[in-house]
Amino acid sequence: MKTQQIETFFSTLQAANPMPVTELEYTSVFELLTAVLLSAQATDVSVNKATRRLFPVANTPQKILGLGLAKLESYIQTIGLYRSKAKHLMQTCEILMRDHGGKVPRQREALEALPGVGRKTANVVLNSAFGEATMAVDTHIFRLGNRTGLAPGKNPLEVELKLLKRVPSAYLVDAHHWLILHGRYVCTARSPQCWRCTVASCCDFKDKTPAP
Repeated sequence: MKTQQIETFFSTLQAANPMPVTELEYTSVFELLTAVLLSAQATDVSVNKATRRLFPVANTPQKILGLGLAKLESYIQTIGLYRSKAKHLMQTCEILMRDHGGKVPRQREALEALPGVGRKTANVVLNSAFGEATMAVDTHIFRLGNRTGLAPGKNPLEVELKLLKRVPSAYLVDAHHWLILHGRYVCTARSPQCWRCTVASCCDFKDKTPAP
C-alpha cells in the first residue's frame, strides 16, 4: 500500500466513523483494564455480559479483593479461561493497592508488570484511557496489516511497529479502533466482504471476493 493510499484508507474510515471507541463497556480506567484483561481469547460480547454483572458489585481493586477468588470466578465463569483470568485479576488488584494507591498506572512498564497484562492490553489502556497513540495489535489488526499491505509482518510486534511508522500522525490515536472494527465486521478472516468495503481501492488484496 502506497503512502497516498494509506492517507485515503484512513480518511475514508474516519469519515464513516469520526469518533471510534472500543466495544468493551467501561466507566473507569480500572474497569477498562479489567475488561481488556478478561477479553483475551474471548469476544467483547461475552466480556460485556460478565462485567454487567460484576461491575455493579465490584468495580475497584479494593472491591474485587473483597469478593475473594471464588466469588470473582462466579461472576466471570461464562468467559473462557476464567479461572486463570480471575487469579490474574486478583493479583493485579493486590499490586495496584500495594504499589499504586489503587490507581491504574499510566506507564507501559508498570502496566506490563501486572499479571495477565501483556503488550496488547497495555496498548489498549494507554490508548483508550489515556489517549496515547499506541497500536494494540489483535488478530484483526494482524490480519489487516498483512492482507491489505498496510503493514506486513510475521508477528504482532512487527506489525505494530510498522503501523506506528506508516499511519499518518493525524490518524494514529484512533487507527487501531478503525482497524479492529473493519476487521471484525468487513475484512473478516474467512470471507472478507470486499464488495461492500469502502477502502477496497486502497487494498493490496488480490483475490477480492464478489458479492454473494
